[in-house]
Amino acid sequence: MVKLASSAANLDLRAPIFTTLSKGIGGDWLQRIILVLVDYMLLSLAWHTTQTLCIPLDFPWKLNNLLLPIPIAHIGIMAARGLYNSNEEYCNYLSPIEALTLSHFFLLGINFSYQSHHFLPWSTFFWAWLLSILLSLVGRICVKFTTKKLRQQGTICNPIFIIGFPKDLEKATQLLVQENHYRIIGYLPIHTLGKHGMEKVIEEITVSGAAEVFVCSWHKIEQRMFLYWRLRNNGITLNILPLSLEEIVEEKTGAFLSLKSGVPFFKLSPPLIAGLDFRLKRCFDFCLAVLIILFLSPLYLAIALLIELDSPGPIFYQQTRVGLHGKHFNVWKFRTMVNHADKLQKELERFNEMKDGVLFKIQNDPRITKIGHILRRYSLDELPQVFNVICGEMSLVGPRPLPLRDIEKLSEAQLIRHEVLPGITGLWQISGRSEIKNFRDVLLLDISYIENWSLWLDLQILLKTIVAIAQKTGAY
Repeated sequence: MVKLASSAANLDLRAPIFTTLSKGIGGDWLQRIILVLVDYMLLSLAWHTTQTLCIPLDFPWKLNNLLLPIPIAHIGIMAARGLYNSNEEYCNYLSPIEALTLSHFFLLGINFSYQSHHFLPWSTFFWAWLLSILLSLVGRICVKFTTKKLRQQGTICNPIFIIGFPKDLEKATQLLVQENHYRIIGYLPIHTLGKHGMEKVIEEITVSGAAEVFVCSWHKIEQRMFLYWRLRNNGITLNILPLSLEEIVEEKTGAFLSLKSGVPFFKLSPPLIAGLDFRLKRCFDFCLAVLIILFLSPLYLAIALLIELDSPGPIFYQQTRVGLHGKHFNVWKFRTMVNHADKLQKELERFNEMKDGVLFKIQNDPRITKIGHILRRYSLDELPQVFNVICGEMSLVGPRPLPLRDIEKLSEAQLIRHEVLPGITGLWQISGRSEIKNFRDVLLLDISYIENWSLWLDLQILLKTIVAIAQKTGAY
């Protein structure tokens, strides 16, 4: 396990050592399947009883005198309403009534359009609707009662860890015990989550077999992002349990909000297969980078020729940047400045437009060549970085890698951006790029990206990057 922890330290913060199923997913899905089967049997019974005792309906989808699709239509609408989610929405008895009423109106419309010139048996629909609601509610009450009894016996309770200050642990325990949904298998004081104790804590939680972790005083943890991603990659659900109004106000996470015994908490669930999304990201990066090179190779050659004709010097500009975990690597760009532009930068530092001086940006940089202005305006100078993506040094989307000159001015807390692969584009690029004059704003965008990362977010950033380039937003 120590070896695995060491391996994790060399990976992207979002990268798992192994892909794994989300912990506790078996019990959740078993509960959903049982509830669907109970609903299907009871809804089928309701419709077959109505068809036998009342005037039978002639549906277009009736198969061998069986009404199999009707319960399926009901269940589909109930599922869309969230009545089979694991957040115990099935215990809400008003929602099934609303969903079944909607589905019966839907079926009524289908039947009316199919036989509009025939007598429509309204009483059949009424009794089918009433019987469906009654049987569905009875079924859900039985499922809830059985689940409660099994949880009291500890049969289907999720094993959990609680992390917090000693004064909070007792209060959190009392709160969670009331739920009859959890089996507490361990406690950890919050001070163990220091910079050098994080991996040991994750190892202890993982080995214990915990499916969920409840954290009190979340805002007091310095390495919050590390804890979240380490738990997520191990398929463990993170629950943020604020025990005071102040903590609820301070908490700004986009997590799912729910209630425990009347107390709001924030739930951060891992995907069904933890780690698969990041592996798909790397595969997507590589495949798209190869396609870009193949399809844009004529453009690469044309830009290289224009640079050669425009000014003396190499076609490519190579600069040392800081990447994952602070490792240095060479970033490739098309040269947009005069030769030896780096040596001239010290003379231009006093014109730097970035307020905190961390980054170096000036709008009318005299070092930029004629063709360089065009390349920068449309971000074409960044195209060679696709080769960095293929080599695994960068991603298509991520925080921009900074030069050594900029890194020297960062504080230790700001180095969190180096825990993920740097990217060609990111939230900074689609938010105005050069129009942002404060590195603190850049850092907030980077942290927001890391905290909320998903494949969908990457795709959105790529699409918005194309729009930003076409509109020349914030580029100079």
